[in-house]
Amino acid sequence: MHASVIMGSDSDLPVMRKALDILEEFGVSYDAVLASAHRTPQKLADFVEAEEKKNCAVYIAGAGMAAALPGVVASLTCRPVIGVPLAGSRLEGMDALLSIVQMPSGMPVATVAVDGAKNAALLAVQIGAVSDPALAEKYSAYRKEMADQIDHKDKKLQKELGR
Repeated sequence: MHASVIMGSDSDLPVMRKALDILEEFGVSYDAVLASAHRTPQKLADFVEAEEKKNCAVYIAGAGMAAALPGVVASLTCRPVIGVPLAGSRLEGMDALLSIVQMPSGMPVATVAVDGAKNAALLAVQIGAVSDPALAEKYSAYRKEMADQIDHKDKKLQKELGR
């Protein structure tokens, strides 16, 4: 599976790094780029065109404020696009969240929580797992590990409470 991660600004990288880390953890190949829907639209279009030729399975686009980036990416591809609203504004990402979820009919963008880059990458992994049994197995193991961690912490809590 190949994914693409698009950020509108280098200030988005600290949050979007979480998506890159997850993709690396699952062995998903990816390309990442800084390309603005407003300031560098041709660069964005050229990047998406190049990614289509690489058979990109899913796009993850992080954007703040007006957050046009995920929608513009969706207009350039028929592949799934996951929008990550970023909290860089006075509205703490609510403007970006509402911008991304209010896409016109027929132009869907999946949306995760504000600053939810990790979940965006996990959703991308799930999308890839539909057609990749090895990736599905890795994702199942990841979820089991999360459950095991909760069980371990609960046992520790119960011990502290003397139960």
